[in-house]
Amino acid sequence: MSNLPGFDPRWKDFPDYILGITHEIWEERQISTLHHYYSDDIVVRTPASIVIGNKGVIAATMATLSEFPDRTLLGEDVIWCGNPEDAYLSSHRIYSTATHANIGVYGAPTGKKLGYRILADCAARDNQIFDEWLIRDQGAIVRQLGLDPKDYARNAITAEGGPETCIQPLTPANDVAGPYQSTGNNHPVGDRYVDILSRIMGAEMSAIPAEYDRACQLELPGGVTGYSHGAADEFWMGLRASFPSAEFKIHHSIGRDDDGMANRAAVRWSLHGKHDGWGTFGRPTGADVYVLGISHAEFGPWGLRREYVLFDETAVWKQIVLQTGE
Repeated sequence: MSNLPGFDPRWKDFPDYILGITHEIWEERQISTLHHYYSDDIVVRTPASIVIGNKGVIAATMATLSEFPDRTLLGEDVIWCGNPEDAYLSSHRIYSTATHANIGVYGAPTGKKLGYRILADCAARDNQIFDEWLIRDQGAIVRQLGLDPKDYARNAITAEGGPETCIQPLTPANDVAGPYQSTGNNHPVGDRYVDILSRIMGAEMSAIPAEYDRACQLELPGGVTGYSHGAADEFWMGLRASFPSAEFKIHHSIGRDDDGMANRAAVRWSLHGKHDGWGTFGRPTGADVYVLGISHAEFGPWGLRREYVLFDETAVWKQIVLQTGE
């Protein structure tokens, strides 16, 4: 009897399924398996765009592998919840390595070797993924290719035919509601991380020294690694200061306390509102901006010891440039 009813018996549990199919698709080149691992009408949301249907996912996968043929996807963790009757949701953290070997969306080949993180929330049932939220660290990718995230966004608008015809970043106005409607599990570790993020976003920056381990390690957008309370304060302060009046919303939270692992949480969240403050995104422009974020946290005896946060800086800049023309 499978531990995962409705799924192929070769998968011993849900994380095994997520790690296994990711390896098959990308590194074993079994891209055609997306026809059955992904539903025909799946909605894949990234901050940069929305793709509907597995054919679009297959096309995007092949384009990426053409540009980065040696790409690896190293699964660091799968934080998950759910059941076989309703659905499972995996928040999959990946560290990817790749060489920019061929022409593609990032331009002429540079030969540069890249390393960057991805966070993917995937809903699955009956051996198939049917809803997804995916954030790639575009800020890390473009910087390693020698580009500034704002310049990259500006260039993308031009390359895609200008403001009227370019691919529109994800916003609540163009989002497509998918079949997965759960908000996660009710677990004290997930609740704890939600509380920390909510306090920080409510300008209670004292939550950082109160809740974070003094020796915490932070993996942040742009491929930035930081340590201790000062780095956490600088990152979260800079983000919130850019959008001080924006609404902070929690969309999904998972907590887990698996044997042999740190207590950990995965939270998907957003900031939506005006770019009306000085912060990470520079001079306030008044642009209406939607920031989709996914965060993972690991807790130890002295508080939050590791935090992984992703949002797409280039998608934020694209929204600002589209509205300001700058």
